[in-house]
Amino acid sequence: MADGKAPQRKTIQATGQMMKIMSDYFYDLNDAAKSPDRKVAWCTSVGPAELLRAMGFAVHFPENHAAMLGATRMATELIPEANTIGYSPDICSYLTADIGAYLKGVSPLAKAYPGIEAPPRPDVLVYNTNQCRDVQDWFSWYARELGVPCIGITSPKNHTDVTDILIDDVTRQIEGLIPPLEQIAGEKLDLQRLCETVALSRECTELWRQVLETAATAPAPLTFFDGTIHMGPAVVLRGTPQAVDYYRQLLGELQQRIAEHVGAVEGEKHRIYWEGMPVWGRLRQHSELFAGLQASVVVSTYCSSWIFPDFDALDPIRSMAKAYLGLFIVRSDAYKERYIKTMLEKFQIDGIIYHDAKTCPCNSNSRYGMPQRLERETGIPSLVISGDLNDLRCVSDEQTRTNVEAFIEQLEEKRC
Repeated sequence: MADGKAPQRKTIQATGQMMKIMSDYFYDLNDAAKSPDRKVAWCTSVGPAELLRAMGFAVHFPENHAAMLGATRMATELIPEANTIGYSPDICSYLTADIGAYLKGVSPLAKAYPGIEAPPRPDVLVYNTNQCRDVQDWFSWYARELGVPCIGITSPKNHTDVTDILIDDVTRQIEGLIPPLEQIAGEKLDLQRLCETVALSRECTELWRQVLETAATAPAPLTFFDGTIHMGPAVVLRGTPQAVDYYRQLLGELQQRIAEHVGAVEGEKHRIYWEGMPVWGRLRQHSELFAGLQASVVVSTYCSSWIFPDFDALDPIRSMAKAYLGLFIVRSDAYKERYIKTMLEKFQIDGIIYHDAKTCPCNSNSRYGMPQRLERETGIPSLVISGDLNDLRCVSDEQTRTNVEAFIEQLEEKRC
């Protein structure tokens, strides 16, 4: 920044409401863990949360807790705790940070929400490997440690098209979860309640899509960095009316920004696509870096991972299977490249940032020639930055700043 001043950060007014419903969610989880009449399920972020909610479980998402560990910069000190019991520094730093926090007896929840000491103890752990195998290993460790059942879905990967054969496979696996969950819950699945939950998830995901697509407007009313915060309800409250109500409010505010030509980045000149995970411990720093260069990071594959247009209340279980199979992270490179090209056009992108996250190979798409292929086909330049989602030992702030500044300068020269 030439004048040495930090760029002005435009506050989203709906943030206060988001903080309230997230607080209510965590306190309800805490209450559920203490109640003899309620059951708690741990679920992966794109696992069968709809099924669990329909069966009355209070649902905790360890990936959300791990992201909080990253955002509060607690993770880097906790990861070695998991390394000492045999977990490699090269595997998912969500996993190692979360297990490290358990071993150390600490949690960001304790500071953010007085009265909550730790995540709720589970009655069952339910995973879906559509993200990676690490989630199964992660949940299996807690199952052994806590002596609770661990069940899940082993999802097909690397597919270009979501075919009936794949949907049939995952549908049968979801149906197979129902009997053990009924036994743990102490009640039968109410199919009508499942239909209602899936309908709410569908409404939530449609509103979240509209929220993210407001950034197709120039100037963009929100950035990727805003999205990483405001995706919270879409992750942990999918299938609830609270999430739906929140995104209606947020969408209204962003539409007002569009009407008034208010951009999230003052003087927006460059529009950037972010491919990969955020660096949780550097959200503010990266937001200010790009804003100071008048570059707006307007869209990402990460935040869009909670858009599920395939949910259908008329066919809840099969549509859940189809939705979970559609996740970007499990698709083939052919699909991913086609998807990204569509997004580059829709959001009028000038350049792509690929985050090569050290411990997240499944969500780092810069390792097998994709940046070069897309640049040849679209003419849109790209930059690969090295880092990690949680382990800040893998992050070089000076190198990131130098590389990003040089990249934006390259985009500036291209405009001339």
